[in-house]
Amino acid sequence: MSAAAISPSLFEAARLGDPQAIARLLETAQPDIRRYARATCRSSADAQDATQEALWILFRHVGTIRSLLAISGWLFRVVRRECLRLARKAGLASAIDDSEAEALLLSRPEADLRLDVAAAFEALSPQYRDVALMRDVKEMTIDEIAVALGASRQAVKARLHRARALMREYLTR
Repeated sequence: MSAAAISPSLFEAARLGDPQAIARLLETAQPDIRRYARATCRSSADAQDATQEALWILFRHVGTIRSLLAISGWLFRVVRRECLRLARKAGLASAIDDSEAEALLLSRPEADLRLDVAAAFEALSPQYRDVALMRDVKEMTIDEIAVALGASRQAVKARLHRARALMREYLTR
């Protein structure tokens, strides 16, 4: 999507939450998003789904995009991730391995990555969120977490494994 197609005043109004500006921004972005999805996705149905998901994500996160110049690359990454997710779901592509997932995550702007990681933690159920926060944020040991939660080491390790898998899935979709 060409940032030139979006006026700075429209972008700023949408970023600040003006509903009419957001609607105009979505209308302006849709043709370019659709074109990119058609070129990236494996089927036209996936391209339509990826377009809708990208528009929905833009609607939800427009306030977090700091610069008009960043919107094109950001939207194209969203579309690419969605096309990959749809292909994996249909069994047409292998799952992203850990090195690809890490490279994908590290290519994001730091502010976006922080928001995405926070959202991934919030998306976890409490039993997984608590274990992941204790281990990865508070840097507690497995034994310390087991004592704090009154659970066995095996239960803590299983929850931590599941929490990390869910977060990886959330962050790479």
